[in-house]
Amino acid sequence: MAPPTVQSPDVRDSREAVRYPDARVLPPTAGTELATLESNRQSKTGSTYALDGDVVITYGSYRVEADHIDYNSDTGELNATGHVRVSGGPNQEIIRASRGTMNLSTETGRFYDVTGSVGVKAGGGQKLTYVSSNPYLFTGQVVVKTGPREYEIYYGTLTSCELAHPDWLLSAELFKVDGERATAKNSIFHLINIPLLYLPYVTHPVDQGGRQSGFMVPNPGNSSTKGLSLGEEYYWAINRSMDLRLGLDYFSLRGWAESGQFRYRGTGNDFATARYSGLVDRGIVIGGVYVNQGGQDVLAAGRHDFDEHTRVAGNLEYLSSYLYREAFTENFNQAVSSDILSIVYGVHEAHGFAESARADRYQGLKQVAVAATPETPATPERQVKIFHVPSVDFDATEHRLGSTGLEWSVGSSFAGLSRVQPKFASGGLTQRVDLHPEIAYPVGFDGWHVRPSVAVRDTLYSRSQRAGTTGPPVELPNGINRADFEAEVDLRPPVVERDFSSGVIEKLFHHDLRHTIEPSLTYRYVTGVDNFARVLRFDDTDIVSDTNELEYGVTQRLFLKPSKKGACTGGSHAEAAEGSEKNEDQGEQADWDYGPAAAVGPGSPCGSREWITWRLAQKYFFNENFGGAVEVGRRNIFDSTLNFSGIAFLTEPRAISPLVSRLRVRTSDHLDIQWDFDLDTGAKKFTSNNVLVNLHEGNVFSGLSYARLNAPGRFYTEGVSSSVSNFSQLRLLLGYGSPYRAGFGIAAKVGLDLNQNSAHAGLVQYGALQTSYNWNCCGLSVEYRKYELGSVRNESVERFNFTLVNIGTAGNLRRAVSLF
Repeated sequence: MAPPTVQSPDVRDSREAVRYPDARVLPPTAGTELATLESNRQSKTGSTYALDGDVVITYGSYRVEADHIDYNSDTGELNATGHVRVSGGPNQEIIRASRGTMNLSTETGRFYDVTGSVGVKAGGGQKLTYVSSNPYLFTGQVVVKTGPREYEIYYGTLTSCELAHPDWLLSAELFKVDGERATAKNSIFHLINIPLLYLPYVTHPVDQGGRQSGFMVPNPGNSSTKGLSLGEEYYWAINRSMDLRLGLDYFSLRGWAESGQFRYRGTGNDFATARYSGLVDRGIVIGGVYVNQGGQDVLAAGRHDFDEHTRVAGNLEYLSSYLYREAFTENFNQAVSSDILSIVYGVHEAHGFAESARADRYQGLKQVAVAATPETPATPERQVKIFHVPSVDFDATEHRLGSTGLEWSVGSSFAGLSRVQPKFASGGLTQRVDLHPEIAYPVGFDGWHVRPSVAVRDTLYSRSQRAGTTGPPVELPNGINRADFEAEVDLRPPVVERDFSSGVIEKLFHHDLRHTIEPSLTYRYVTGVDNFARVLRFDDTDIVSDTNELEYGVTQRLFLKPSKKGACTGGSHAEAAEGSEKNEDQGEQADWDYGPAAAVGPGSPCGSREWITWRLAQKYFFNENFGGAVEVGRRNIFDSTLNFSGIAFLTEPRAISPLVSRLRVRTSDHLDIQWDFDLDTGAKKFTSNNVLVNLHEGNVFSGLSYARLNAPGRFYTEGVSSSVSNFSQLRLLLGYGSPYRAGFGIAAKVGLDLNQNSAHAGLVQYGALQTSYNWNCCGLSVEYRKYELGSVRNESVERFNFTLVNIGTAGNLRRAVSLF
């Protein structure tokens, strides 16, 4: 299918040539280069060469080819006819023409019946390779090269697709190309050779930077709760390191939404970003009640490295209403997220010492606001807010104490703290000073590793709380000192290992196997915390308690290694033989080195890789009530339980923790399986059970995640909000296709609530179906998405996008939420 032509007079006729400008003559640059001439036949008259037959003239970075060329070596002027091809230049340009004139010194010229490209070069098999961030290809009856980077294309076309059958192109009477952009008036956009859109003015960046300020393509859309929508954005390329995008959307049922994004990228790891979204909501009626879901969400992040040891960084967010985010965000995970953490810190690290200062704000939604109905009263939104303003820390990793074999380390901090929650707010800032030095004596012998250590911890608070209260905390102005003594012994016996390399193993797995068993044993004793109930809670520093416990566990690993018959999949035979000799010299262990340095992946020529990892662990508590810290009937969290499992399990004194299992199977680069669970052997139930499967093979990709939680629930100041945190959720993803390959693609994703105790058992929380088709240099995607988030959001949305390679994307289906 040939590209469309623009109806025009025959501009190749000399009588029409006066309509088109002559190439402007630039003064020759200093140090004019000499041209290299090649041809089958040539003659010379004065300074003019007449060249015939496979003519090639090389001048600087330019190469000119033709059947016949007349070339003046004094002026650099040439006239070429027959299969003219000009290549090279500062932009990797290629011009093919029936005839043309050019001045090699000034890099100007005029060409007829042209096909060409800029920023593109032919690779193996003449396949085009883009060498610029903004390449383009063009045709024209006349092309005037007015400078090294400037062109005027008359009665032509412009595209970023391969000629002669481009998927899309622009046609116009005149394209003007300078060093930064290509512009045209009254152009026509063609898709698959069909004229679709008239554009009174169009511009496209062609410089290496690839960014240009201007208005974006409008984004239409439709939603069952927002109505028809139309959005527009303005993009400002401030400079090479910064840009700004401002947008405005109108929703026919809700009102105006504003958005903005700023980005900065500096040297090294330096960056800064900011994003704003907001909605002036006209409101919506839910269950007969008017609800305003408007709000604002502001995020900012940045980092600056002063040197390799010192940096400052921050991540800030302000959300005016959780209801706004749940109702209007496109990302489901963000819609159901209830925690916001803002933090700014600076740190200096050198020689195992770290000095840092930080300020942070935690905001957690613990209960969603529910509007009143004729049957039920309104329920207010409940939040917990915790502040560190600021916290100054000094930490030191293990350092040897002379030649004694002892190692010392220390952690310390000074912090100003505040907490706000329903029916409780700390009075001003609570000052806290924490000092935690430790001395250890690690030893090893015959594969055994033992690390005994002792430590003391002293924490001073300027305020405390009343002990024994069952309602909201009652803050007291009295300070409190918490001190403890800690002892720990960490024992790691030798790794037990066995190799399997029989013919049956090789036939089944095409690899040799190694099985390792790594037992571990840790005894920990803490005493002296006799005032746990009087300590205000701000973070994990405040949940230190007495304990007398033993943690025992075992980690099993299976390693795969190519069998010796096909030991190396890459490298020369000499390298393989040399490696074999080294292995024989160093012993078989060289073949089976494992650990971080050996986890080289399945594509490595001779290395082993970790296939299966499974860890089981449990704790036995000799001090069942943790020095009196356990409150019966409530969820209790201590540092020793939190560090062991993120799932709470203590509601009464107990001797045995749940059994923690962490299993990961990575059969190849295409399949990853993970299964984590906490089994409470006392209650005979899984307090948590999570399964994750990811599979991708060729164009097929799929995923499954299952999350089950059945653990003690949160308790609020009014009493018990939920005695059990109980949910069961399933996420499924299945798709075919790729956003980077030509052809058809389809993908579906669904999230299900499987909680049988829920009134909405089996409820679809969200679902999406997306189809796409990619041509060689453009693609179209269409998506239908459904949200079911209770009374807050019951929405159906249709989205689409149309993408032109190296140009951009139009539509309201954003890449961040695309299924591909």
